[in-house]
Amino acid sequence: MDQVLTLGHSPDPDDAFMFYALARNLIPTGGLRFEHILQDIQTLNERATRGELDISAVSIHAYAYVSGQYALLPSGASMGDGYGPMLVARRKFERDRIARLRIAVPGTMTSAFLALQLWLDLPAARFQYQVVPFDQIFRAVTSGEADVGLIIHEGQLTYQNEGLEVCADLGAWWAAENDGLPLPLGGNVVHKRFPPAVRRQISDVLTRSIQYSLDHRAEAVEHALQYARDMGRELADRFVGMYVNHWTLDYGEKGRESIRRFLGKAFERGLIPHRQELEFVE
Repeated sequence: MDQVLTLGHSPDPDDAFMFYALARNLIPTGGLRFEHILQDIQTLNERATRGELDISAVSIHAYAYVSGQYALLPSGASMGDGYGPMLVARRKFERDRIARLRIAVPGTMTSAFLALQLWLDLPAARFQYQVVPFDQIFRAVTSGEADVGLIIHEGQLTYQNEGLEVCADLGAWWAAENDGLPLPLGGNVVHKRFPPAVRRQISDVLTRSIQYSLDHRAEAVEHALQYARDMGRELADRFVGMYVNHWTLDYGEKGRESIRRFLGKAFERGLIPHRQELEFVE
């Protein structure tokens, strides 16, 4: 009898691309079946704190709060390799000014929000922010509800359509400050209630799914287009390439070091409650 596992991921082109083979039953799974649960990353982060899903995409920031219940899978990473979440506004502001303005953010457990605190060198209690669903941040800024927006996902490629300017790219800033390391944004985790052998099986299946999509890129992008808000095929393909690549197949030592450094700096500045020991499914 097949074992059904809940698999949480966001309804975005990169995640849809990553899990194409699983969604269409294109690879052997060794008796595992996956119930795909599509929710925004902030909701998935919150659900992970309650241990609700068997496997989930989470923000690396959120991993600091769920590492007691979940182990990181070696594949499924979203890394900003010289690019990442952006601060956008109707006109360009410098960092000191942004620290005094109203910032629309996509969720307090997102890696983007942790990167923002590191960039400002301020804890959240010392600047003005409001949580806005990630796909409504442009509207918050253009309407004047917020002065600056912290954008993730495809907004990084479409902000100019809204007449907005980039104040800062946090991924570029991180790379410049950290020996060219990528900014760790998201990863996949598996619940520790499963024995190690099952975790390894799950890990192998998810890695095969990612490899299948990379090997059958055109078909996988076609599948992902249904989740491509305001993006045509060319832009969706570019977005997928930003976040599903060699980092996604395996973090590697550089990717793991980037997580250690990201969460280490956050702990040292009092932004997360304890220093993280990374636990990967090997």
